[in-house]
Amino acid sequence: MKVFGVCGIKQSGKTTTIQRIITELCSRGYRVGSVKDIHFEAFAIDPLPTSNTRRHREAGAGLVTARGLTETDLLFPSQLSFDRILDFYEGAYDYVVIEGASDFPVPCIVTAHNWEDLAQKFSGFTFCVSGRIAANIEEYKKIPAINALTDITALVDLIERKVYERLPRFEPQCCGACGQTCEEFALAVLHGEAKRSDCVADKGISLIVGGKRLKMVPFVQKLLKNAVLGVVSELNGYEKDTEIRIAIGSENGVTV
Repeated sequence: MKVFGVCGIKQSGKTTTIQRIITELCSRGYRVGSVKDIHFEAFAIDPLPTSNTRRHREAGAGLVTARGLTETDLLFPSQLSFDRILDFYEGAYDYVVIEGASDFPVPCIVTAHNWEDLAQKFSGFTFCVSGRIAANIEEYKKIPAINALTDITALVDLIERKVYERLPRFEPQCCGACGQTCEEFALAVLHGEAKRSDCVADKGISLIVGGKRLKMVPFVQKLLKNAVLGVVSELNGYEKDTEIRIAIGSENGVTV
């Protein structure tokens, strides 16, 4: 799954740019999801104190689900991190676009009205400029400016080239096996100074639970690998350097 952001000040063309990008990505056969980061402090999807779901939450329910005829809403009692939110999309979507997340380290398109707004949102993760200002400029600090209204094909072509598969995000003290922090490595991949496949945490052993791959730092991967090899290498039929797969079934006999 590939993740990128679109950020910019209000009325700079963020949502219009995202709409155009989603439509074009879908027309190319991709499955696309989106996340909207809302900065309005009083925002609540269930604001009425008399609603049944609100009453469930106030009674102490940790997770409340509202199931309707045309949609299902999961109401968490706190703000989730972007990483936790993206876990819900993993495996089901090819691209996820985040609107308004300028502080999350993923490739980002910046929309703006003018030079001042552009400078305010621009960062090392910016790989394209769009929105209103893109109608008047061709680039900014050697980063291309592409108008989503007039050249959406070129914009999505750039997204396909620049946006990489989602990277793990570990604390520096937990990994650092590549010699960089996860954020520094992500920047290196975006700028062509490293390859996505160079991520050490994605190499070696994989642990799949419920169809989803769990992220493990190299140290934990090594522990699990040594534990498995320590047992399997003593069994008849074991051959060195061959693939090993282990399936653990649940109590009802269903393999997970």
